[in-house]
Amino acid sequence: MLILGLETSCDETGVALYHTERGLLAHALFSQIDIHVEYGGVVPELASRDHVRKTLPLIEEVMAEAGVSAADINGVAYTAGPGLVGALMVGATLAKSLAWGWGVPALGVHHMEGHLLAPMLEEVHPEFPFVALLVSGGHTQLVRVDGIGQYKLLGESLDDAAGEAFDKTAKMLGLPYPGGPHIARLAETGNPERFDFPRPMVNRPGLDFSFSGLKTFTLNTVEDCRQSGELSDQDKADIARAFEDAVVGTLVVKCRRALKQEGLKTLVMAGGVSANLNLRAELKRALAKERAQVFYPAPVFCTDNGAMIAYAGAQRLKAGQVDTEDTQVRPRWPMEELPPIEGAA
Repeated sequence: MLILGLETSCDETGVALYHTERGLLAHALFSQIDIHVEYGGVVPELASRDHVRKTLPLIEEVMAEAGVSAADINGVAYTAGPGLVGALMVGATLAKSLAWGWGVPALGVHHMEGHLLAPMLEEVHPEFPFVALLVSGGHTQLVRVDGIGQYKLLGESLDDAAGEAFDKTAKMLGLPYPGGPHIARLAETGNPERFDFPRPMVNRPGLDFSFSGLKTFTLNTVEDCRQSGELSDQDKADIARAFEDAVVGTLVVKCRRALKQEGLKTLVMAGGVSANLNLRAELKRALAKERAQVFYPAPVFCTDNGAMIAYAGAQRLKAGQVDTEDTQVRPRWPMEELPPIEGAA
């Protein structure tokens, strides 16, 4: 079964072809960073317009790379939510139009389920059940996963997501959008002993997160440094290091707590922040002490991409799930509402 996957939930246009027996055949991604960087964040209208311009050419590129024609495609999967409503509608409209024209089914895929299943694209991938840490610009969640569509939310951010906190901290330091990669690079030259930032909510029971207080602490530290003049490059590096260490430390504590609570030894980490090398190293080190494993996608599949949507869509289409006439995009969409796939556990 050959599935075309389209991802247009925010500021990246992703297209991929996934075959249920041969695996990922081709994929392409266009990032809108250069469009939004001057605004310091995503402008929804500009994002939607660029998806209109880029999605169809990327589909043609991917089909040519894979050497397939429309007659070879058995279904079209697209991101139906959560995300920016205008951007979602671009992908949904094109996906449904292509599916209708080709005489194949279409299926709206949950964006975060795509991220959660992205490690399955790797040759060595996790087995169910496991705990998933979904950490991106819009989400920070811990989820117990017993199979595809069998999800239990264990904890989530009560305010800013981790990726959002990275972006806002980068802005405080005068770094470009998106902030995560810039903070990570700057932190490499920071002095880990200079500042000690709090690890939010680690001393409270439960698995929820909160990063707004850490963001305020960071701002106060920036202002304190500015009292003696402009922020030096070393000031910025030291603040970046302290901030990154605090976020990483918080995520590691919560992940270990979640695994212990659920009695599991496998962690999946996905989403844009999962590409952070410090986070990967600290999680691997911490879980090794408990003989637990951590899995994550290749870096190219950590951020939004068409491959994860094609894979997730293929699993559900193969199980007979398809869109109905009243299927609509959903800017907000709890993952626990997704139907399970029989026998997928």
